[in-house]
Parts: sequence; structure tokens; C-alpha cells
Amino acid sequence: MIQNKTLKGVLYVALGASSYGMLASFVKMAYQEGYTTAEVSGSQFSLGLFTVLLLNLIRKVKKDTDDVKITKPQIPKLILAGTSMGFTSVFYYLSVKYISVSIGIVLLMQTVWMSVLLEMILDKKRPSFQKIVSVVITLIGTILATNILNTELNLDWRGFFWGILAAAAFTTTMFGANKVAINVPSIQRSFFMLIGGTLIVVLFGIITQTTPFNFSIFMKWGIILSLFGTVIPPFLLNTGFPLTGLGLGSIVSALELPVSVTMAYFLLSEEVNRIQWFGIMLIIVAIILMNIRLNK
Repeated sequence: MIQNKTLKGVLYVALGASSYGMLASFVKMAYQEGYTTAEVSGSQFSLGLFTVLLLNLIRKVKKDTDDVKITKPQIPKLILAGTSMGFTSVFYYLSVKYISVSIGIVLLMQTVWMSVLLEMILDKKRPSFQKIVSVVITLIGTILATNILNTELNLDWRGFFWGILAAAAFTTTMFGANKVAINVPSIQRSFFMLIGGTLIVVLFGIITQTTPFNFSIFMKWGIILSLFGTVIPPFLLNTGFPLTGLGLGSIVSALELPVSVTMAYFLLSEEVNRIQWFGIMLIIVAIILMNIRLNK
């Protein structure tokens, strides 16, 4: 039994980030079996929503009087904030359809500089020198990690486009998760945010699915995708971040990047050269620099 609260938080965040890191490889494997993006994302969100609903019902039966009651105005705000979760999954899964998982996760990590830009626009405050340096390091790391300088590399522009959109949507998700109804228990917040995400995924499926929906996805990949994408990580991250604090938690969550690349190597045989690994390490350094307090 781990006694140190910070150590517990680090463990929760590390496991949550690692779960997210595994996700894209599973999606790519589902693609190889002929499933569509609508089927993959639809099974993940619908099963995830059902599971979180059950968890909320169990908590309600226990009648936990310490819970903060969610208010009616907070519900539509959480659902709206949750739509960005749906957009993130759809855009990210479309991205790894055209490019490797290794490059896809690097593009998703562009949230480092996008979050600085969003903060600057919303708070109307110039970013600190520390954050500017972090952004520069991130961009250099991205150039190396995506291997763009390699003239022999044929990077599909569709994968790059969807990857950048996924990063923008993920930045919005993180903003909503840290601003909307933060006093409400995480399991309740997750439920209403998942409703918003599921609505986007269902709408995407209606628009793009041209063949009959293959319901075998639910048993083959849906359970795995929902557990590693919509059930386990939010619970672990929402439990771990209050124990670690936002700075340390953000640093530990960067584990998602090497885990994703490593999983792609073992499960999909994706090759990553030394220059790309160096670029990945630079992005992790940028995340650490972004979240440590140098004045202490």
C-alpha cells in the first residue's frame, strides 16, 4: 500500500497517460481488419458512456452525501465542453489512418504551444520567457520527430491536417476539463462530457458511414478502446492530478508520447530512427520546462 499521496498521484497519472498512449495502436489494428473510423470511434464512445453511466448509478445507490450536487446550468456546459472530446478522437483516428502512429502522437502533442496561444488570447497576457522557450523546443522537436527534413519521406498531407486539428480539439478539451464545473465529482463530469463526445461521434458516423455498420467491432475492439480511451484514463488522471498538482501531473502525463511510439514499434512494427527519438525527447523536455517553476 503506497502511503505517499504524491507518489500515488504520479502512479495514477502515469497509468492513465500510458493507457492513452496504447490507444492509437489498437485503432490502427482495427483499421487493418477493415473497420471504419465511424465504427471505431462509435463503439468506443457508446460503450464508454454506458460504463460511466453504470458507475454513476452505483454511486447514486450508495448515496454519497459528500458529493457536490451538479446544477442545471452546469449540465449543458459540460456537454458542450465534451464535444471537443469527440472531435479529438475523430480527428486523431482519421490522422493515424493516413500516417504512422508515431507521427500522429507527435502532432497531437502540439497542444504544448497551442495551450500557450489559447492562454494568451483568453487571458490577454504575454507568455513568459520560459513558455516561449518551451514552444520553440517543441517546434524543433516536432520537425525532428516527424522526420520532415528527410526528402525521401512522403508525409500524407491528410494525416498531417487531421493531426493538427486533433491537437487543437485536445487543447480545447483540456481547457474545458480545467475550467467547467470543476467542483463536481469527476465521474459525474465525465458522464456529461461523454454525452457531448458521443453526439459528435454519432453525427460523424451518420455523415461518413457509407456501408452497413459492422457491429462486430463492439466485441472485437470496442471494449478495449472504451476501457483505454474513455473509462480508465479519465478516472486515473482525475484522481491523480489533485494529488500531484497540475505541474508535476503534466510532466508525468508526457509519458503518453514514448508509450505510444513504443507500442507502435512492438504491435505495428513502425520504425523510429535516432533523430526522431531525439525529437520526441525534445518535446518531453519542453513539457517539463513548461511545468516546472524555475524561480523556486
